[in-house]
Amino acid sequence: MPTITKVWIEEDCITCDACEDILPEVFSITDDSSFIKAEVREDGKFDRNTGFSMIKPEFRAEYSDIIEEAAEACPVEIIKFEYEAVEADGAPATPVEEIVEATPVAIETSADDGVLAGVLAGDRSLAVFFGSQTGNAAGLAEKTVKMAANFGLDASVIDMDGYDQSRLSSHKRVLIITSTWGEGEMPDNAESLWIATCASNPSLSGIHYSICAIGDTSYDEYCKAGHDWDGKFSDLGATCIQAIQECDVDFDEPWAQWVDQVLPRIACVDADGVFQEELVEAMIAYGAGDEEVPADDGDFSPGQIEQPEISLTLKIFRYDPIKAQSGYDTVACVLPGHATIQDALIAIAREIDGSLTFNQGQIGGLSPLTGLKANGRIVSADTMRLCDLVAADGTLTLEPLPGYEVVKDLMVSYDRYDTDRANSKPWMVADPRQGERLASGAPMGVMASAKATALHAMADVGGLQMINSMSDTYMVDDNYSGPGLNLQRWVRSQDPRSGSGHQRSMFDLLQKNGGVWDEADISSIYRHGIDGAQAADALYAARARLLAEFKFTGKPGRMVKGYSRSVKLTGNVNETSLYRSVLGPLGLGSNIMNGVSLRMMLGFTRNGGPMMRGFQGMLAPPAGIGKIPDMINFKVDNHHEIVAIFNKLDRRF
Repeated sequence: MPTITKVWIEEDCITCDACEDILPEVFSITDDSSFIKAEVREDGKFDRNTGFSMIKPEFRAEYSDIIEEAAEACPVEIIKFEYEAVEADGAPATPVEEIVEATPVAIETSADDGVLAGVLAGDRSLAVFFGSQTGNAAGLAEKTVKMAANFGLDASVIDMDGYDQSRLSSHKRVLIITSTWGEGEMPDNAESLWIATCASNPSLSGIHYSICAIGDTSYDEYCKAGHDWDGKFSDLGATCIQAIQECDVDFDEPWAQWVDQVLPRIACVDADGVFQEELVEAMIAYGAGDEEVPADDGDFSPGQIEQPEISLTLKIFRYDPIKAQSGYDTVACVLPGHATIQDALIAIAREIDGSLTFNQGQIGGLSPLTGLKANGRIVSADTMRLCDLVAADGTLTLEPLPGYEVVKDLMVSYDRYDTDRANSKPWMVADPRQGERLASGAPMGVMASAKATALHAMADVGGLQMINSMSDTYMVDDNYSGPGLNLQRWVRSQDPRSGSGHQRSMFDLLQKNGGVWDEADISSIYRHGIDGAQAADALYAARARLLAEFKFTGKPGRMVKGYSRSVKLTGNVNETSLYRSVLGPLGLGSNIMNGVSLRMMLGFTRNGGPMMRGFQGMLAPPAGIGKIPDMINFKVDNHHEIVAIFNKLDRRF
């Protein structure tokens, strides 16, 4: 079995601590990113390992499988690794890059593959590089990779930013999709790779390639970045499999024409790097499904479920930080019902107002940072469809995520959340454990499957920043950490891998100011759909545990204890004694000064009427009946049922 020789972290880590949870021996979460620990690296450094230091030999076999697992668990797919290739006789071969998204493997063939059996055997990797300034080229690269699977290709998207030019020659099949920036310049993420390639001029004689260039005909240097890459690959010995495709601002149609032509051609490059041109027609039929396709038991992407077009009026919040002015823009448009809110905003920014500012989702997956308020609901703009939101009158009001500082228009700053999270340190801190591995050295699970499932389900929400915005309290209380961060604290306190000291620190944060007791109304979070209900249930469970953990101290604990004992022992509900048990004698005495006791005694109401009217009601019954809550003991019906309920909750009552 080949082992992993290198592992590194690309940019845009969201410090979710998923990798550290799975393999803390290799990964360590900092405030800014995930780092590769020094003790497992040959260079002994502690960083993201963008210098591609090797893993020490003694750790390779031990950690390879778990590194793969950690990479697959990464929600933003920025953990990359490289295998040590193995020859048929078991001897190590030259290391070959392995990308998590698409590991090059030999595809099994059968007689049903017919004339394509030979070309479909062996290495079927395809590298799709993108150079993107605004995300358009990156999005097309993602679509290209999905379509490549129809032709038996194991394609992977590769960001040019940070890519080592010395590894270019390891690919047999390369597609480049790049935009042009400014006056014929490379996009920012491609500039470093372009400079390094021009400086080293590596031999690319074993590569078949094609270029899709995006530009703007209103500029003199139309699609220059794409032409530069085309010329450079040709000069370095690579073979062009399909002529360069130029795309204007409306790039969808020319890209579609290019990808339909280039994929069956580059799929006919066999494992030895030889282009089998005579098989192109058969490959086109294979990709169209006219021939039987070998079974694939792996993951798949479901097709887009199209919805009819809908006419809608978008009411979009706008904020100008320079002028400190805010208001709403109204835009009438017709869009497909299956389009997302983000699709609509991108269309408006592209066609109507390029100054519209909003958070966009990350390429290749949803991002909780795209949250906004749509018709009163907290949703992710990059996943929520228009047809699921538009009101009956065809209106859709879009506002920034509540509880955060608005930077511009719909874009908010998450500094408040990041600061609170950093202060609470809700990442894994485990005590030393015995028996993490079997005698053979194989890794062994540290929690039961049912516990792991429950733990995952507890925090299975779209984004903790969005959960914070579901709280009415978070918007008005600057000292409140918010339900999202308290949810993360609660999950960490229930993780059996957490050390006892770490669990206690999480309980302390949940109990004190800024914790779960600061939430005025957990039930209000429920109205925001499945994620809100999931978070609310967890917060209720956290409160119940805190009552017992801190032995019913503090106002909430004393209220529960006093109410429970009063009902259980006497069968009576006595609101006066409850008030006394919560506030204590000093608290009741303070009410004399602020007028509460006087109002209770005189029967003054909260209806806003003159004080004399309330006093007159006391003198002339029945006018005063029902003006204030009944403060006299009364018997609870079916008292034995009440006692049984409290016994079920906690037998100490």
